[in-house]
Amino acid sequence: MISRRKMLALAAAAPFCSALKSSAGTPGRAQAAQTAAASKSYPRMGGTPTAFMARFMAARGGSTPFDMIEHCHSIGLAGVQMNPPSVDPEAIRQFRRQLEKYNMHLVCDPRLPKQDSEVSAFEEQVKAYKEAGATAFHAAMTGRRYEDYDRLEPFRQMFESCKKQIELAEPVLRKYKIRLGIENHKGWRSAEQASWLKQLGSEWVGVCLDFGNNLSLCEDPMDTARVLAPYACFAHIKDNAVQEYEDGFLLSEVPLGEGIIDLKQIVQMLRAVDPNMIMDLEMITRDPLKIPVFTSKYWATFDDDYSPLPGRDLAKVLALVKKNPPKAPLPRTSGLSREEQVKLEDECNLKCIAYARQHLNL
Repeated sequence: MISRRKMLALAAAAPFCSALKSSAGTPGRAQAAQTAAASKSYPRMGGTPTAFMARFMAARGGSTPFDMIEHCHSIGLAGVQMNPPSVDPEAIRQFRRQLEKYNMHLVCDPRLPKQDSEVSAFEEQVKAYKEAGATAFHAAMTGRRYEDYDRLEPFRQMFESCKKQIELAEPVLRKYKIRLGIENHKGWRSAEQASWLKQLGSEWVGVCLDFGNNLSLCEDPMDTARVLAPYACFAHIKDNAVQEYEDGFLLSEVPLGEGIIDLKQIVQMLRAVDPNMIMDLEMITRDPLKIPVFTSKYWATFDDDYSPLPGRDLAKVLALVKKNPPKAPLPRTSGLSREEQVKLEDECNLKCIAYARQHLNL
């Protein structure tokens, strides 16, 4: 099974974010709030590439690549998280025309610089992607810490490397006045990420709030949202179901409304930050993820001084798991043919879109 990070690389993608300043007191944001309040109309939901993993893989190697823009438009989504095919000016113009034909929003994933020599290439992408119509950038900078590391020090080094990348990227983002949303991607607990962003102090670097990812780090989704919402510039909307297993619990994306996340409350919280907040669907149709909280490796990167995980948070999430068995069998793709995987993915995405229209004004 291809991983989510590999899928992001394969699709060359990311979500939308307002270029308004992060302070709620700025004139631009206040005006946006008044406009939305008067109209009671909000931006509609877009799509992330990982919501279409089966379709991407089914088209891979074939004569006709998967056209994410056309597919998202055909099923009623109003934006995409993806990169233009190149930075060539004509390719950028054609890409933008396709988006503008459907009035779709765009978020891109430029390659963040790791050293000074890579800043110019990053700036070239930023300039081209903004010309393509991108309103924000997305970055998924980590994998799953409990799978990738068995000691604290390599995790610490990774975190410092991420901070260096953002320090290199921030002046370019500031120059072109476009925000980068760093996803809570099963790498940092919300307090760690918020502390970093507060210390950085840049209005051009914020959060792509994923509704469910931090369940894997023993955080209640509402607690994650309360901590990270003030920094959010866009979101990955999803619902998750959980189920006990011998080493901890299983975590699975499920159609909106079928999981344990209080979607309405988090959506309201984000709209209080920015009424024009874009929320892009990330219904990943795959086998459930194993969150092995009863194994020693899971705890290897948590340290009381550097990266604490309080026992009360573990107890809260385990109680959440125990009290909320899944309403239906968790989605699985193992053993399915490629065509069956695509069919299941389509069914899950269409259920999400219907729920978002009916219950979330998306």
